Amino acid sequence: MSKTFIPKEISWLSFNERVLQEAENKCVPLIERFKFLGIYSNNLDEYFRVRVATLRRLSQFGSKSKNILGYSPKSTLKRIHEIVLSQNVRFEKIYSALIQELDGHKIHIINEKQLNPEQIEFVKNYFHTEVRTRLMPFLIEKDSELPNLTDDAIYLAIYLKNKEPEKNKYSLLEIPTNVLPRFVILPEKDDDKYVIFIDDIIRFGLKEIFFIFDFDEISAYTIKLTKDAELELVDDISESFIDKMSRSLQQRKWGSPVRFIYDREMPHELLKMLTKKLNFGPDDVVMPGNRYHNFKDFIKFPKLGKKKFYYEPIVPVYHKDIQPGRSILSSIKKKDIMLFFPYQPFDYFIDLLREASIDPYVTTIQITLYRLARNSSVINALLNAVRNGKSVTTIVELQARFDEEANITWGNKLMEEGVKVIYGVPGLKVHSKLCLISREKNKIIERYAAVGTGNFNEDTARIYTDHLLLTTNKKITYEVYKAFGFFNVNYRKDNFYHLVLSPFFLRNKVTLLIDNEIKNAKAGKKAFIYLKLNNITDSEIINHLYEASKAGVTIRLIIRGMISLVPGLKDLSENIKAIGIVDRFLEHTRFMIFCNGGNEECYISSADLMTRNIEHRIEVTCPVFDKSIRNEMKEIFEIQWSDNVKARKLDAALSNEYVKPGKNAIQSQIEVYNYIKKVNEKTPDK
Repeated sequence: MSKTFIPKEISWLSFNERVLQEAENKCVPLIERFKFLGIYSNNLDEYFRVRVATLRRLSQFGSKSKNILGYSPKSTLKRIHEIVLSQNVRFEKIYSALIQELDGHKIHIINEKQLNPEQIEFVKNYFHTEVRTRLMPFLIEKDSELPNLTDDAIYLAIYLKNKEPEKNKYSLLEIPTNVLPRFVILPEKDDDKYVIFIDDIIRFGLKEIFFIFDFDEISAYTIKLTKDAELELVDDISESFIDKMSRSLQQRKWGSPVRFIYDREMPHELLKMLTKKLNFGPDDVVMPGNRYHNFKDFIKFPKLGKKKFYYEPIVPVYHKDIQPGRSILSSIKKKDIMLFFPYQPFDYFIDLLREASIDPYVTTIQITLYRLARNSSVINALLNAVRNGKSVTTIVELQARFDEEANITWGNKLMEEGVKVIYGVPGLKVHSKLCLISREKNKIIERYAAVGTGNFNEDTARIYTDHLLLTTNKKITYEVYKAFGFFNVNYRKDNFYHLVLSPFFLRNKVTLLIDNEIKNAKAGKKAFIYLKLNNITDSEIINHLYEASKAGVTIRLIIRGMISLVPGLKDLSENIKAIGIVDRFLEHTRFMIFCNGGNEECYISSADLMTRNIEHRIEVTCPVFDKSIRNEMKEIFEIQWSDNVKARKLDAALSNEYVKPGKNAIQSQIEVYNYIKKVNEKTPDK
């Protein structure tokens, strides 16, 4: 493995370890720590479904694969297995400690063998009324094939033991967590609260399901299968893109297994039979685990216990330039507005769309849609606009991973109501976050643009940090108009002088900005590059940053997720420092600040500095022209850079050491919130 480049898959595991640290951190409220275990587990599922699956495919190309990746997929897979097993030991230790802590607060997670008489009655009744009719076991015969197991579901592998071994039977039963809650609250006793997994309610009633068989003992062991989730799109131009996507989603259900987790108490013959039927070989990830899997369900653990077990809800800060009950369009016309979620309400964007939908002078609304909320108010506002006679165009990205089916449904709903729906760009993911409202009065067209770093999604806007610029600046609005022209007219490329579009201009633009800092550093001028991103893995840009470091440019990186760059290497990256912040909110905003000889340039972006974002996606990077907003962005960066509570050093050893605390504890998400409050305090009229 190169000393100057960390494979992104290994770096990602280091990010997920930071999530695990939050579950371990005693300063995090108790139930929130369980949620971090859930987030860690959910992240790991997706990682296996996508990244590990891709590496496995690449490893089939032999030595060619190393040329494609720049490192060996086979040895990377081996290293992944080692890291995941080691993290799993830590995960189980944290889980046990958290269960004990819950017990200390009189909240008990118990199994079917620990029920008192009143709870037995409750579980019996719950099993009969809610569970039994949803259980459909599948018998496993020695010479039969397994059914197509659902990706990411959990199953009970059931062993019906008979005195005569030849009469032993085996079965599989899917735990129906798609229709029933994973956790059921049991009757209390005194002040003690009790919770049981649905898995154990099923174990409690198993004899009733298998009563027709002759057995002496019945036992059940949880298993979970994770499958390859990458979509295979056959390039057949005679078939519409949406049909291809629908077919590919069916294929995903038959994706090859990439990970198998089983209860380590499972009898050897049952395990051997299952792995054989699933065609697992010595190179496959077969992991022993505890009695329960799918810890992602802890993200929705029932609300129990004291207020101190949860984060206090934050009260979103109102923007000083948007007056309640007044026109947002006229506020944007006065000056550029930068919103920062979740510190400020996403409702502003919904209000903007609603206002546009009823404003008699608004003629068109155009928007890119990538991931949407389950009950999307954005969609409702767009449908309302069509009903009010506006022309509405949506660019719906069908390749938003794991949201493809939802996006097909949304697309169909929009089309039925008369919205023009464009399904992305073949071969390129539309990942940009753009909205353009056009208003015509006295034959003069005014354009209002929203350019963001995150999705137009009110659910994630409560837990992801993202910036959204609202502007009528013609330099930006005209180019947003041209970007929508690109989607509308057979992807005709235009000239852009302010917005930076991937895959056409971003690599070149970032390279020029870095070159400018190198030139200034060599001339003895102040030179710096500050990047706040989710991921940085593109080797060409990383090498360019190494050049800048060698030239004396100060480089500060705040990277949430993957970082293939190695900071602090002698004679190469001594001037590069990097931190990662994992806290209550997911750090999702992306922005870049360049010194530019003192005349600082600032950009917000939908793109990370990854090859896929730079070369295979439609992304938009947007300059921030308003000086006061530029200053705010720099202040926010400085606050985050000063974090000494939730920041970890990102280094060659992937140590994830916390930044050493100074005299004052600075938890950047709290300090940023306080800063946003301060900046938006109303100044009294004189």
